[in-house]
Amino acid sequence: MTKTIEKATTYHNYIDGKWVKSETGRTFASYNPANTEEVVGYFPLSSEKDLKAAVDAAHRAFPAWKKTPAPERAEIILKAAHILESRKEELARNMVREMGKVIKEARGDVQEAIDMAKYAAGEGRRLLGMTVPSELRNKFAMAIRVPIGIIGVITPWNFPVAIPSWKMLPALVAGNTIVFKPASDTPLVATQFVEILNEAGLPPGVVNLVTGSGSEVGMPLVEDPRVGCISVTGSSFTGRKIAGRCGELMKRITCELGGKNAICVMEDADIDLAVDGALWGSFGTAGQRCTATSRIIVHKKVYEEFSKKFVERAKALKIGDGLDPKIDVGPVVSKSQLESVHEYVEIGKNEGAKLLFGGNILTEGDLAKGCFHEPTIFGDVKASMRIAQEEIFGPVTAIIPVADFDEAIEVANGTEYGLSLSMYTKDVNRAFQAIEELESGIVYINAPTIGAEIQLPFGGVKQTGNGHREAGTTAIDQFTEWKSVYVDYSGSLQRAQIDNYEGNQ
Repeated sequence: MTKTIEKATTYHNYIDGKWVKSETGRTFASYNPANTEEVVGYFPLSSEKDLKAAVDAAHRAFPAWKKTPAPERAEIILKAAHILESRKEELARNMVREMGKVIKEARGDVQEAIDMAKYAAGEGRRLLGMTVPSELRNKFAMAIRVPIGIIGVITPWNFPVAIPSWKMLPALVAGNTIVFKPASDTPLVATQFVEILNEAGLPPGVVNLVTGSGSEVGMPLVEDPRVGCISVTGSSFTGRKIAGRCGELMKRITCELGGKNAICVMEDADIDLAVDGALWGSFGTAGQRCTATSRIIVHKKVYEEFSKKFVERAKALKIGDGLDPKIDVGPVVSKSQLESVHEYVEIGKNEGAKLLFGGNILTEGDLAKGCFHEPTIFGDVKASMRIAQEEIFGPVTAIIPVADFDEAIEVANGTEYGLSLSMYTKDVNRAFQAIEELESGIVYINAPTIGAEIQLPFGGVKQTGNGHREAGTTAIDQFTEWKSVYVDYSGSLQRAQIDNYEGNQ
């Protein structure tokens, strides 16, 4: 039987293997965005003192965890994968109640964490280093990975299980300890994720959870000199602020930030397939993905056909509480996010874009209790308009007509972001040209801008990130340092470069 939360419960921080109240005694509520009259739970409004206690615990736990053999660490992560599988439906339903995404997407969010746990566990028997030939005789040269120490993990609300898993599980397998500050809009599923890691057998202090505000918890986590790395996913504003401070402190920082992603639809594209992709990319998770399709760049020859079919399909989308399996689009996460999305709709109107469909906050019937915004499509959008340049993070997309393939590439690349770009075409030569020329960390051919898989690196270029990648073969790179090791078994002093150079004279 699926376990659900029947009434609001008060939850606690998790520090040094114990669930503890904040020293402030204060709490904040997490609300259901489909019905803001429902409180999902109450969580600690923590202080810098609480954060310090969590870092203290992580600092104490690190030496023993570092010395734990990597395969043994991986066994705990694999056990967590199995527990996640057994609690998948519970987590998914609570995610719908707390974040708002529809149930099938919530299940996918949890599945990503399951996949990442299994993938990361496999790294416990790899943690690849390298051996290289020395230029000198009787000398062995290799490079090995070592953990950084304490990792500060700061995550957003839109993927409240998947994104923490991308960061925390590889970091744990690599031998680091963690202080985790989740988004204040989704603390329940973050708490349950930590419960599962605890149940899997992590020693006290290896993972610590502290909820609260960015100013009271987030920035003190950044400032603590014992925290060797900050891994953050969030807005570009937040990322720049954290990255700037980490730069001053000479602290490792990995950022996955905003996106202004685009699908390019060429005149030879399968239009029905492109409409399918645009619909899913634009309105999946109510547009609240960093990879969401917020621009659709369409060749003028197929602009009318594409736009007509796209609007028809958008009109058929069912909007409501995501626990209903018939629903296609759920609410946005909060009232403030709803207001922000609608402000951009008004901006688009004022800029002269043509409103093809939607544009309204939905207030009829049960929808009046939630944060529902109608899927919205603008047409005849110019690439320079704000709705084509700025991240909206809601169910709003802009169709931009272009004359040819070259203009499509230029427009696609014409924002400050570079996370995910897509090209729909039947021409294999164009497809490979697009792969080469699109300026983004992820490129899709004949598929939408969402749908990344955990076995490939995830991240972007330009203002989307600072060069690091999550998931895939690069997941461990964020959370380890390289140590180069030379073993000279010649029995005599050998001097690199000097002896080698002189010996060849």
